[in-house]
Amino acid sequence: MSVTDLLPTLQKLSRADKFRLMEFLVAELAQEETDGLQSSQTYPVWSPYDAFEAADTMLKALEAQKSNDHAEC
Repeated sequence: MSVTDLLPTLQKLSRADKFRLMEFLVAELAQEETDGLQSSQTYPVWSPYDAFEAADTMLKALEAQKSNDHAEC
């Protein structure tokens, strides 16, 4: 059954049932996001802490934009 087939039936649901359906779908999507993760495993997460090269690149880009903004005025 496709979403197009479901839409008329979904529109007939009560407000409370629509909220329950939304909760179900959000939970399903969240579960799909975490299915590949293992609770005993650690995963690296990038942080800007000590990312001095990235900060320097951003500062240069901001300064270049500022110079361009002043040149247009």
